[in-house]
Order: sequence, then C-alpha cells, then structure tokens
Amino acid sequence: MDTPQLHEPQPLKKSHKLHNVCYDIRGPVLDHAKRLEEEGQRILKLNIGNPAPFGFEAPEEILQDVMRNLPTAQGYCDSKGLYSARKAIMQECQRKLIPNVGIDDIFIGNGVSELIVMAMQALLNDGDEVLIPAPDYPLWTAAAHLSGGHAVHYLCDEQADWTPDMADIRAKITSHTRAIVLINPNNPTGAVYPPAVVKEVLEIAKQHNLVVFSDEIYDKILYDGVEHTSTGALADDDQLVITMNGLSKSYRCAGFRSGWMTISGTLAKLNAQDYIQGLNMLASMRLCANVPAQHAIQTALGGYQSINDLILPGGRLLAQRDITVEKLNAIPGVSCVKPKGALYAFPRLDPKVFNIKDDQQMVLDLLLQEKILLVQGTAFNWPEPDHVRIVTLPWADQLGDALDRFANFLSRYRQ
Repeated sequence: MDTPQLHEPQPLKKSHKLHNVCYDIRGPVLDHAKRLEEEGQRILKLNIGNPAPFGFEAPEEILQDVMRNLPTAQGYCDSKGLYSARKAIMQECQRKLIPNVGIDDIFIGNGVSELIVMAMQALLNDGDEVLIPAPDYPLWTAAAHLSGGHAVHYLCDEQADWTPDMADIRAKITSHTRAIVLINPNNPTGAVYPPAVVKEVLEIAKQHNLVVFSDEIYDKILYDGVEHTSTGALADDDQLVITMNGLSKSYRCAGFRSGWMTISGTLAKLNAQDYIQGLNMLASMRLCANVPAQHAIQTALGGYQSINDLILPGGRLLAQRDITVEKLNAIPGVSCVKPKGALYAFPRLDPKVFNIKDDQQMVLDLLLQEKILLVQGTAFNWPEPDHVRIVTLPWADQLGDALDRFANFLSRYRQ
C-alpha cells in the first residue's frame, strides 16, 4: 500500500477579489495607534466619524424605545425590516419630497455600509464600471471592486466648493458604466450640492441610462442655513434613484448599525424588476437587519430633532466646524474650503510649501510625534498626496489645541 505523500503547507492567501479593496480609515496607521495605546499613550483619534466617544449621546427617548421593545425583538423580522420602521422611513421620504416610495421600496440594513455592498453586488457584473466621486467615502470604491466591478473616479472641484466636475463625469462614461454615486452632503469634504448641480448629474445619468446612488447620511448636519435637497426629489419618474440614509450620524446611534435604502422612480422600477429581485434575494440571504435597533427608527424620525441644537448658532457641532476652519486656514501653506455640512474638513497642504510625496507616511509621522490620528487624502481616492481629512467631533478647545500642534508639526515637517 502506497504511503500518502505529504505536501509542504502553502501560505493561506486572501481572495483575489480583495486585491483592489482597501479601507484606510481603519488601515495600517490605525494599527500603529493601537500599539501606542497598548503602551499607555493617549491618542486623539480624528480618523473616524464616531460621535459617542466625543460625548455625543443618542436622544434618551430613542434609547427608551429600544429597551422597551427588547422583549419582542428576539426573533427574525421581515427581510426588508420592521413594518413600523419602514412606515416611518416612507413618511420621511414624503417629507423630503421623494415621490412614490412605498413600504416595499424600503430595505433596512445593518448600517448603510451593508446596503452599499448589497446594492453593488446585485447590480454589477465583472468589468462593469461605477462612477464614484474623488474624494469619496472609500467604502463605495471597495464595494464596487468586491462586487467584480471597477470604480472610475470623477473629480470634484475644490475651487468650486468641491462640487462635481461635469466635464470629467462625461469624459469618463463608457459602454461599461452602470451607475453613478453622489455623496451629498459629502464625506470627506463637507460639500452640500445645490439643486442645480444635482439636476445636472441626473441629466447626465438619464442620457446614459445610469442607476443613481445617493448617499445622504449627513442630510441633517448642515451649517450656515444651508438646505439639502434629496436627489430622489429632483429625479424624473423614469430614473432609478437608490437613496441611502440612517441613524449613525444625525441621531448619534452609530453602534446600533441601523440604516436604510429606498428605491424611487415609478417608471424606472418597472424596468428594474430583475435588479430589485436581486436586492430582495440578498436581503433574504442575511435574514434581516438588527431587530432591536430598528425600534429606534420610528422615534428618531418622528420625534424631536435634537440635531438642530448642535448645528445652529450656539451649537457644539457648528462651533467645532468653525474653529477647525479658522485654525487650518491660519497655517501657512494650508487652505480649507469651509464645510457646509457633515463632520469633517478636507484641507489642502500646498505641495510647493510641504512637498509631501507620501501622505500616509506624513499622517504616521504626525501620529508618532504628536499622538494625533488623521487619515491621508489618498485614502479617499484623491489622486494627489496633498490633503488630509480631519474629524470635527472633539470639543472646540480640544480641536483648537490639536490643530495648533498640527501647525507646529507642519512648520518643521518636510519629506
């Protein structure tokens, strides 16, 4: 009897599908930050929009509703979500003038992140292209690649308040383009697009029969009287618009992982039945989203909108936005377009002044020297190493101190 041959064990490697997937908001520099924390050092984490660690707590009535409903939230619910939660989302769509969104046009997920991946997986075949803004929230790019597609980045114009460059969008559409992504209000720039800009993007999408994905998670975090108009409210009835939103930011419930996706465009939905069936299939495969957290949705959307206390004059978020912009623009060689919404600033570091070639190395050096954690601009698929993203969640005095230290760091830093 032959003795079986033993083969040398080979290293177990990740799937090829992950080769172009990255999420540097929680990337290699964060690993260094964790190591420093394990050594007992305190790190100011300005890398992720997580409200709770900075003292932003969810409204008490939301927490009470979740707790009161825990006894009845132990089983699975409908794969699209609780009826009461979807009804509240439907009414929110009516308030935002997004027409003809019914109960069955709403999917609740474990955060918007899960729904982005689901929407891409249901749509893309290998080699399909999705137009995604640069800079972007990098999960959109990662989800496109993970789904077998290819992210094509259209530029947003810093000189025009970070609005999309329409000529660049048109130039990058090919026969393989299936969809276009809008992030409005924008992460990482804080831009809020005027209705005319959104309408122009919609017109381009209509000409080329593209699905429009609209990420509107920051739609209630607006400054200086700026108003947000939902993409779905501006689209024609024969355009398919998938709108993403959730509780993480405006309601300070990031850990609940409760987000939703709505489908609008009555005529478009008739032509997209196969795609919608794919979404239903993927929703059913994960059975349902977190049921206890869904009980927060009705109270959040229908109750007192405490976010307004934070963004209006005298509000903490507004004060933090203001000190961030003031301090950044006071640094020689640094400029920052004032964010109109969201929780971030995306300042430019003049290459003629700083000559930075590797922005990831720069944020690592900042971490090691000043114990401040930022994210490099190229992590948001910006093509040049001349930006960083700063989270504006700490108290204004803490932010001011951190940005003074950032200024001192830059004054002596060269690569």
